[in-house]
Amino acid sequence: MEKGEGIIMTIIELKNKFIATKQYEPIDANELLDFARQLYLRNELPLGAYRHLVRDLEALGAYKPDDERVEQYSGSIE
Repeated sequence: MEKGEGIIMTIIELKNKFIATKQYEPIDANELLDFARQLYLRNELPLGAYRHLVRDLEALGAYKPDDERVEQYSGSIE
């Protein structure tokens, strides 16, 4: 097993669980990040695994809703 291969498999496993649960493929990494967060909050995903997934999904371009990148697209709130 090469370095990082287990982490990639974790994302693949998350994607497969997403498909099995929702009956469709995730549109992007953000949708997988949201799904991982839901699993973590329901105690279906350990904290360590959640942290790895967040880091890896962010490396693929996912970002949290409170991220400053969201403000770029949402415009001024004032």
